[in-house]
Amino acid sequence: MSSFDDDFDAERDFDDPAEDSLEARVWQLLLLINPGDEETALQQFTDYREAVVDLAVDEIEPMDVIARVIDWRSGFIVDAHDLRSLVQAINELSSRWNLSIDWDGDPDDDEFFDDMDAAALFSTAYDRLAEFGYTLWAWETDGDSYAGWMTLTRDAEPLRELATTLGINLRLGSEVS
Repeated sequence: MSSFDDDFDAERDFDDPAEDSLEARVWQLLLLINPGDEETALQQFTDYREAVVDLAVDEIEPMDVIARVIDWRSGFIVDAHDLRSLVQAINELSSRWNLSIDWDGDPDDDEFFDDMDAAALFSTAYDRLAEFGYTLWAWETDGDSYAGWMTLTRDAEPLRELATTLGINLRLGSEVS
C-alpha cells in the first residue's frame, strides 16, 4: 500500500457503512454524481450524516437531505419558472468537468428564453453532455421545481438501481416534460 493510500485511510472520518444500509446507498449515489471527485462526495456524505444525526430512521427522507447537501455543487433544484437559473445550474455542473454546453442560442440574451421551456433546455443539455460521455438526470420534486444532477453515461444502470432503492423518481434529462 502506498503512502497516499495510507494517508487517505487515516483521513476518513466515518466507518464503512454496511453494504446494504441506507448510508451505503447514499454514499454510492454521492460517488456516482461526483464522478472522479471522491473528495466532494466525502464532504457531502459527512454533511449528510450530520444532517440526519437527530432524525429517527423512519423520519429520514433521503432525497430531501441529499438535495440539501449537493445543491449547486453536484446537483440543483430550481423553480420551474426560472429558466435562467436552470441554465446557470446546468452550466455550473458542466463546468466541474470543463464542459461547455452549446444552448443553440445565447442564454444571456433576454429573447433566448421567449420560446424556451424547461423540457427543451433539459433536452439540449442532455444531448450536448452525451457527446462527452455524461448524462443529465432529473428527479421528481414535491414542489413546482426542477431538480437534477450529472453522471458518467456508463453509470446509468447503477444509478437507476440506487434511485429505485432510495425511492427517487429519476428520469433522463431528455425525458423531462
